Amino acid sequence: MAVETPHPSRPTISFELMPPRRPDAAPKFWETARRLVATHPDFVSVTYGAGGGDRATARAVVAKLLEGTPVLPVAHLTCVGASREDVSEVIDDFFDAGVRSFLALRGDPPKDQPDWRPPADGVHSSIELVRLLRDVEERRCAASPATALRGAARPLTIAVATFPNGNADAGTTRAQEVVRLLEKQEAGASFAITQLFYEPESYTGFVEAARNAGVTIPILAGIIPTTEPRRLRRVEELTGVVPPPRLLAELDDLRLDDGSPDAEAQHAHGIEYSVRLAQAVLDSGAPGIHVYTFNKHRPALDLLSGVGLTTASA
Repeated sequence: MAVETPHPSRPTISFELMPPRRPDAAPKFWETARRLVATHPDFVSVTYGAGGGDRATARAVVAKLLEGTPVLPVAHLTCVGASREDVSEVIDDFFDAGVRSFLALRGDPPKDQPDWRPPADGVHSSIELVRLLRDVEERRCAASPATALRGAARPLTIAVATFPNGNADAGTTRAQEVVRLLEKQEAGASFAITQLFYEPESYTGFVEAARNAGVTIPILAGIIPTTEPRRLRRVEELTGVVPPPRLLAELDDLRLDDGSPDAEAQHAHGIEYSVRLAQAVLDSGAPGIHVYTFNKHRPALDLLSGVGLTTASA
């Protein structure tokens, strides 16, 4: 399989991967990773579950990507429920492993513990987490001239999440998310990745509002391939982002003669919808596309092929 070399002016492409939770899933995961890496993405972000139980697996995946591929891995880092000291130790571990790029997230509090409260000495928001990452980097550089030189050669990059339609979990509006993104920028964020969305205006309207408010960092469009209605409904449960009812109905109506879902027809229809969405935001000036893959390479690659950012043969 040939590896594609991106043109310098090409919009960026990137993927989100979730580490395998079971050993028997690892071969399929690494085959997906191999196919995605072959497109020469600008970076691959590596997430872990809401409870943090597979955090160690995520670190191992990041380390393997660093050692064995040319791709830039971006490590997800959450802070909810952890003390400042604990989060600092995790950051040090990532730095020691050679990680220089992070996606700083607050994370989700436990949903099965109604009386849960964050620790008083904790890191309570992604804004505080961005500041802490910068503080740990400054401390390490001050303690070692060699570390300072390496940091100058490979600057610390911090991505943050942003919510173009507001954050359902936090109960925020678009306008409030614009303010929060500006605060993240002031704390030291390098660029932002949007939560998934289904309409071009979600992205274009948010970016316009953010620029008017003084946000200057790049805002990357996060898109999910809309090929599986079951997946879209599950994502709605997790994020509160409602898929278009007409799209769900159209996907649900694609069935075989025996009444079962026609997976190939759903894939084709969903990719067509996603390609139109991605092309619209690229035409509006989006710097690139970040694909939420759910560890499936075919929909991600077909989406990018549809907008001319890679080829189907990749």
